[in-house]
Amino acid sequence: MGFRVASAFAPDAAAVRAGRLFGTPMRSSHARARQAPRHGARERRIEVGDHHVQAYVWGDPATQPYVLFSHGWSSHGTRIASWLPGLRGAGLAVVAFDQYAHGLSPGDFATLPSFVEHLLAVGAHFGPPRVLLGHSLGGAAAVLAMQRGLRADRVVLVAPAADPIDAGLRFAGMIGLARHACLRMMRGFERRYGIKFAGMQAHRVVPALGCPALVVHDLRDREVPWCEGERYARHWPRARLLSTEGLGHHRIMDDAGVIDAACAFVQGRPVGERVVSSPNLPFGLA
Repeated sequence: MGFRVASAFAPDAAAVRAGRLFGTPMRSSHARARQAPRHGARERRIEVGDHHVQAYVWGDPATQPYVLFSHGWSSHGTRIASWLPGLRGAGLAVVAFDQYAHGLSPGDFATLPSFVEHLLAVGAHFGPPRVLLGHSLGGAAAVLAMQRGLRADRVVLVAPAADPIDAGLRFAGMIGLARHACLRMMRGFERRYGIKFAGMQAHRVVPALGCPALVVHDLRDREVPWCEGERYARHWPRARLLSTEGLGHHRIMDDAGVIDAACAFVQGRPVGERVVSSPNLPFGLA
């Protein structure tokens, strides 16, 4: 029975089945991680509770300021490869890891809260990073980890997801799940994990963050719309927005211009535009 029909005749069952699918990364994540070059990384296993996550280290985060990379959904830690020359050239060590159920880490089910928990564990293992870098869902996890106490001097978010409610509704649209069944799915996650989807929305979290941030988002991103990156920049007191056009959701992570701009920001140079808002102006660039 498809989700469209199940939504009408068995919405509770449809919500449960959709929830399992919602939290299951694509299997290709594991294959891509196995095939990805390591670029000389030292590989480590970081113990988290009763399991581990696979980590990759370039440089020495014990003696050098370091960048902690938080990858996106169905991705992996070595996705950071294109950034290594610029970051290492800036004198920074780099730490990346495969989230639970991603890459070379074990497991087959993950959630945004699990992304946050494992990011916090890796940050605790290596100590506070100089820079926190997140792509897509990894950007959302980075911000929520900071809300939970992870410290960083600067933050770079690339195509960050800002709203888990909207993400759930987009997912429902992709699989044909009706809105009322999608809302049941989200309420099931809230009961199971003791969370509130609304409490993880960017505009409710970032106003309390004081460090500088650079948000990079493509105007034509079809997976996480540009307005979600703009939301981060609008509500984060010290954030700036760098908009691109034509890079989409994935190529933006490998674009030389984006990487150069982010590395300049990491070194303290002004990048991007400040987003301002008022009751009469939804957003604007200053």
